[in-house]
Amino acid sequence: MKKVCPDAKTALDGVLFDGMTIMSGGFGLCGIPENLIGALREAGTKDLTVISNNAGVDGFGLGLLLESRQIKKMVSSYVGENKEFERQYLAGELELEFNPQGTLAERCRAGGAGIPGFYTKTGVGTVIAEGKEHKEFDGETYIMETGLVADLSIVKAWKGDEQGNLIFRKTARNFNPMMASAGKVTIAEVEEIVPLGSLDPDCIHTPGIFVQKIIQGEHEKRIEQRTVRERA
Repeated sequence: MKKVCPDAKTALDGVLFDGMTIMSGGFGLCGIPENLIGALREAGTKDLTVISNNAGVDGFGLGLLLESRQIKKMVSSYVGENKEFERQYLAGELELEFNPQGTLAERCRAGGAGIPGFYTKTGVGTVIAEGKEHKEFDGETYIMETGLVADLSIVKAWKGDEQGNLIFRKTARNFNPMMASAGKVTIAEVEEIVPLGSLDPDCIHTPGIFVQKIIQGEHEKRIEQRTVRERA
């Protein structure tokens, strides 16, 4: 199976449809599939449900899809860096399903592992628990959360080979491996595509069996918040 595509637009061809659910890896601007997000914007696919830790920033990352009004609903953990997100949500133009960060990660992992639901103590006694099944284990109360799957997962890795085996670099791993396993179709963008057999099998984070397409892209690697010390 030939998995390498020449660019993001080609990789997304035939995959997109209005109303689909997309998982997008990354944490802030770290490890985000920016080339695939840009191609999604150009494609104009709308009414999207996007599962991602957060929604990028204004003018970059998933913030581009918010600006073009392609996102209908976000399933997220943190959304504090995006003014357009705030405006749309407060105006009732954007649906939001908030998740504790660890719960969101585990929901993605569970979906990729074929686990339909699990119990967690996180959120018990808060609005997070409203409407969810409660169950006691050893005298402690837990709530049930469901696993998440997506029509498409888009992830960003450091290196990948022609069969889609992926290695992520340091904290850029974040949500990417869990989301790569939870997509019905997974497309990875990498900084470098290397020959098959050149990756140490013990160092591979996501096996190629989870990846249907792979591209090599150019990446800006922006700093989300630049904090500097004043000169003395």
